[in-house]
Amino acid sequence: MDLGLLILRVVIGALFAGHAMQKLAGWFGGYGLKGTAGYFDSIGIKPGYLMTLLAGLAELAGGVLFAFGFLTWAGAALIILTMLIAVFKVHGRNGLWATSGGYEYNLVLIVVALAVALTGPGDYSLDAAWFN
Repeated sequence: MDLGLLILRVVIGALFAGHAMQKLAGWFGGYGLKGTAGYFDSIGIKPGYLMTLLAGLAELAGGVLFAFGFLTWAGAALIILTMLIAVFKVHGRNGLWATSGGYEYNLVLIVVALAVALTGPGDYSLDAAWFN
């Protein structure tokens, strides 16, 4: 079980941190702060630059905390919060399925983060090393 939780945390956390770097630095084909801010402004998430910065930092912190299993509940909360905002502000109006721009993937991330937060990060985590 602990190895499974480690794999789940590292993959989801690293991908989430990578998603943040698309917003913050334009890595991995992202648009960076300026490009994403323009998009945020266009869909009513204003001020776009500040909201992009806050979203990117929340995603980066959430992903890193989740991957390392350090303050796992906080990392999971940041993942859940940013994904809920994405559902309500961007994807929700498109229905469930990702093929239509829907919230399918966001829901998967929310459920994974919630499940790990409720289960615990496992023995192969900084939480287990420092708090047990």
